[in-house]
Amino acid sequence: MDKKSRVGHFVKGSAVAGENYHAYVPKPLPPVPPLDMTNLFPLLDQASTAMGRLDGMSLVLPDASLFLYMYIRKEAVLSSQIEGTQSSLSDLLLFESEEAPGAPIDDVTEVSCYVAAMNYGLERMKDFPLSLRLIKEIHEKLMNNARGGNKQPGEFRSSQNWLGGVSPGTATFVPPPPEYLMDNLNTFETFLHDPAVKLPALVKAALAHVQFETIHPFLDGNGRLGRLLITFILCHEGVLRQPLLYLSLYLKTHRQRYYELLQLVRETGDWERWIEFFLTGVIETAEQASETAQAIVALFAQDKDTIHNSGKSTAAVLAIHYYLQSHPVTTTRKIKTALEVSLPTVLRSLKALEDLGIVKEITGKDRNKVFMYDQFISLLNKGTEPL
Repeated sequence: MDKKSRVGHFVKGSAVAGENYHAYVPKPLPPVPPLDMTNLFPLLDQASTAMGRLDGMSLVLPDASLFLYMYIRKEAVLSSQIEGTQSSLSDLLLFESEEAPGAPIDDVTEVSCYVAAMNYGLERMKDFPLSLRLIKEIHEKLMNNARGGNKQPGEFRSSQNWLGGVSPGTATFVPPPPEYLMDNLNTFETFLHDPAVKLPALVKAALAHVQFETIHPFLDGNGRLGRLLITFILCHEGVLRQPLLYLSLYLKTHRQRYYELLQLVRETGDWERWIEFFLTGVIETAEQASETAQAIVALFAQDKDTIHNSGKSTAAVLAIHYYLQSHPVTTTRKIKTALEVSLPTVLRSLKALEDLGIVKEITGKDRNKVFMYDQFISLLNKGTEPL
């Protein structure tokens, strides 16, 4: 198979500061000649099985929305870390609790905007197609922070960008010039909805991710939005009932190989090797997510039993334990307001949960205390240590 015919072409860019450069314009999707699926089918079967198992978890979880609430935040932290933020999951949860985070405030705000963009896209897709218009709307939410305000939020770029290097002439990769952008994006949107494209949803998502990163249509935020796009496509295609698959931990762990394979597709047209890597990531990620969901369900049940068997089981203690499942970093004030109970009741109940080893006070202060559902955070924290 002559994969070279899948490779795009280079165009001479307008001089930037007197420096000439060449920008890459990709071929439209799907690849021609068509993908050789021979080695991909076994991985595709495994990935589909792992995805089915993960999707089934959303039916057996006592409250899928609680798991999803925390899992989306973990993904936001990981995806933002790939782009260089130093925020941890605990930092984000402290920020959302309106407590001073340990990480730089701009980092945490950026991660918080990722959560907002993800939730907005998922909600909007219930009655609006995955389209260029929606991608722009999601980008606006994503960039709604101090760092993104001057990067044309919600607008496709009108100037040249590049990856690596201090200028297009020294860059590792230069995406299409602005005058080629809309042609590339229109064929990309057509690919997303073309009924003639008979590809498995996972393969479609793998192709779309690389194409989006190659077009690089925004001045900033392309990496994060490109990773979100994977989940949006799988939900749009009906592969997932709940948006439970996020590849950022896998891509963070293998980030050097990830960048190499993106470039390999552009240089050689070897889409198959990228898809192998992508499907392996889906298998690993889906299995990890299923295991994490099961471990969280087991933890909640075990802690509930501990409360019941402790002699400290009151309606308030059980209510606070349930509240902590969706707010694992919180304050006495927030619990008091949410559950409409008195402050002495909250303090007494939290003391009982502390004595049982279920919650931990993390400030060491006498006033304005912050409590954390420690083991729950530990389960979610795996892999989210800042780079």
